[in-house]
Amino acid sequence: MSKRQGSGVRGQGLEKSHIPHPTSHACPIMLQGTASHVGKSILTAALCHIFKNQGLKVAPFKAQNMALNSFVTLDGGEIGRAQAFQAEAAGILSSIDMNPILLKPTSDTGSQVIIHGRVYGNMSAREYHRFKKEAKKYVMESYSRLSEKNDVIVIEGAGSPAEINLRENDIANMGLAEMVDAPVILIGDIDRGGVFASLIGTMELLTSPERKRVQGFIINKFRGDIELLKPGLDFLENKTGLPVFGVVPYLKDIILPDEDGVVLEQGQGARGKGQEKNVGWAVPTKRINISVIKLPRISNFTDFDAFRFEPDVVLRYITRSAELDYADVVIIPGSKNTIEDLLWLWESGISEEIINYAENGGRVIGICGGFQMLGKCIKDPYGVESGAGMAKGLGLLDVETILEREKKIYQIKATIQSGVRSQESGVKGYEIHMGETIGREQPFSGITERNSASVRIEDGAVSKDGKIWGTYIHGIFDNDAFRTGLLNEIRAKRSLHMQGIISFQDKKDQGIRKLAEVVNKNIDIQRLFHIINSFSDLRC
Repeated sequence: MSKRQGSGVRGQGLEKSHIPHPTSHACPIMLQGTASHVGKSILTAALCHIFKNQGLKVAPFKAQNMALNSFVTLDGGEIGRAQAFQAEAAGILSSIDMNPILLKPTSDTGSQVIIHGRVYGNMSAREYHRFKKEAKKYVMESYSRLSEKNDVIVIEGAGSPAEINLRENDIANMGLAEMVDAPVILIGDIDRGGVFASLIGTMELLTSPERKRVQGFIINKFRGDIELLKPGLDFLENKTGLPVFGVVPYLKDIILPDEDGVVLEQGQGARGKGQEKNVGWAVPTKRINISVIKLPRISNFTDFDAFRFEPDVVLRYITRSAELDYADVVIIPGSKNTIEDLLWLWESGISEEIINYAENGGRVIGICGGFQMLGKCIKDPYGVESGAGMAKGLGLLDVETILEREKKIYQIKATIQSGVRSQESGVKGYEIHMGETIGREQPFSGITERNSASVRIEDGAVSKDGKIWGTYIHGIFDNDAFRTGLLNEIRAKRSLHMQGIISFQDKKDQGIRKLAEVVNKNIDIQRLFHIINSFSDLRC
C-alpha cells in the first residue's frame, strides 16, 4: 500500500516545498472522469478551496460546459453555474474566462453556443463538432488570461476522455490537457458500480500519449468499509502502474449544488434538510410543500437551492398534475425553450391543473420563462425558439411576452414593490432572458442597478390579490429576508411555527469548508502538489 500514502488518511498539511512556485504562468492540474456526474465539479471546487487555504492564487477552468444552469458574472457574461460555485470555493469572483464556451441545449440535437459570456449562435451537434477547431482559440485566450493571474488552475473535464467519436479537435478533455500541458487525474464513481472496469476501460481506450498524462486515480462516492476495498485498489494499481490518490466517501450530510440535471434525471428532486424521499408528501403535513414544475427543458433550477436549508420545507420537481395536491406554492421555473415547454404544459394537462389551483386561491410563481408562461401569450416573431410563432399562455397574469433576438444578461439590484412582504425590500440576482414582457399588472420589483450601472426599470408582474407573481430575477430566493418573508406568510396562513432568517451564504460557505475537509482527509494532497510541481518544472 506504499503507493497510496493518503488513502483514507488525514492530510498532514503541506510544507512550503510542496507548494508550487509561482511563475509567470499558472501550473495546471486537470480532473477528468470515466463518465458524466462522477463528481468532477465538486472535487474541482474542493481542490480550489484547499489550494486557496495554502495561500495560492487558484482559479477553476472548464473549457466547454453543457449546462442546464448558468450564472451571470459581474461584467454581464454568462457561464456555467458550476464554475461560479468553484470560484466561490477559490475565494474569487467568477469570470467569463473560467468557462469560455457554454452550450445550452435547445433540443436533443442542437444548442445555443455562448462564447466568452455572449451568445455566438445556435448550432446543431454536427455544426458544433466542425466548429471546435475554431473554438480552440477562444479557449486558449481565456486560459492564457487566467494563467497570467494565478499560481494554479484546476481544470474540470467534460464527460469522458474515452468518447472516441469526439476525439477529433477535442477541447474538453485530453485535447485540452495537451494544449495546456496539464497532468490528469482520472475520477471514477463507485456508487454506480463497476468502478474498476470503468477506470481500466477508460485507460485502455486512450492513446499512448494520453495514457502518459494520467498520473493516478480518485475513487469517489464510496460507502462502506475501506478495508474491503483494498484488494480492488491493489489490483487497479498493479494493473495500471498508477497510484490511487484517495477514496472520497459518499457525502450524505453536506448540501452542495447538484451536478447539472443528475438529481432531476433520478426523479428525486431537492428535498428539505434531513427529509427522506416521499415522506409526508401525499398528505397535508406541518411542512411547507413547494412544487416546482419539472419542465422538459428546465434551466437554472439552482434558483431553488436556498429552500433546501429551510427545516420545514419540502421541495419537489413534479411532472404530473396529481402531484399538485397539497402544494403550498407552485413554481414554474426557467426554460431553455419557453414556447416548447409551454406547449408541453398544455399537452400534459398540467396547465389546466395550475389554473384550477390558482382560481382556488393557490400561490403560483413564475421565474423568467415561467413568468412568461403565466401571461396571456408568448410571441416569437423572429423564430428565436420555435416555428410556432405564438403560444397561448396560462392567462394568470394580464401580460404578454415578445421574444427578441438579443439576450439580456445582467447582474442586478432591485427593490420589491409588491407580492411578498419582507423585512428588507432590496434584493439582488441576475437576468438571463430573450424577451420583453408588457401588461397592465402592477410590477413585482423596480430594478435599480444593472451591471453596476444605475437604472430605473420595472420588472415582473403581480396579480391584484398578490397570489400570482412572476419575475425575471434569477436567484430571487437566495435573498434571505425575501425568502423568509414568503415562507412566513405561508406559515402564518397554516398556523405553522414561524422561522427566523437563515443565511444561505453562510450555509454555502459551511458546505464548501466541510467538502474541502473531507477531500483533504481522504486524498493524498501532498502527492498532487508533487505532480503539479513535476510538470511545472518540466515546462518552466
